[in-house]
Amino acid sequence: MQPELISFKELGDERGALVALEQCHNIPFEIKRVYYIYGTQENVRRGFHAHKELEQVAICVKGGCSFSLDDGKEQAHCRLESPTVGLYMGAMLWHEMYDFTDDCVLMVLASDHYDEADYIRHYDTFIEMVA
Repeated sequence: MQPELISFKELGDERGALVALEQCHNIPFEIKRVYYIYGTQENVRRGFHAHKELEQVAICVKGGCSFSLDDGKEQAHCRLESPTVGLYMGAMLWHEMYDFTDDCVLMVLASDHYDEADYIRHYDTFIEMVA
C-alpha cells in the first residue's frame, strides 16, 4: 500500500505564496467540514480510528507530522511537512498521527459533517470489518 499524496500547485511571487484547494478538483470530494489540529504535545499520538464512509485530505499548513496507515492488509507510513502536499485518506483506512513538530498545524478537509456513528474506534472491529 502506498500513501495517496496529492500535490497542490503553489502560486507566488515576492509577496508570498498561495495554494488553492477546490472541491471536486484538486480535492477529490465535496468539502463539508474543515478542522485543524494544533498544540499537540511532544510524544502524543492522535487518531487511532477509521471511518466507514468519510473521506479526508490532511495537510500540514505549518510544521510537520507523521502518519501510520493501515487498510487491514498492508501498512504504510508517511510524513507531511509541506503546505503543498495533502494526504488523501479514503474510507476504511485506520490512521494514526505522531511526531508532531511544536509548530504543527494539521488541517483536515472532510467529505461529510461529524457523525460519531461513522467512526470505528477499535482496531479489532476494524480488522473484522475489512476481512
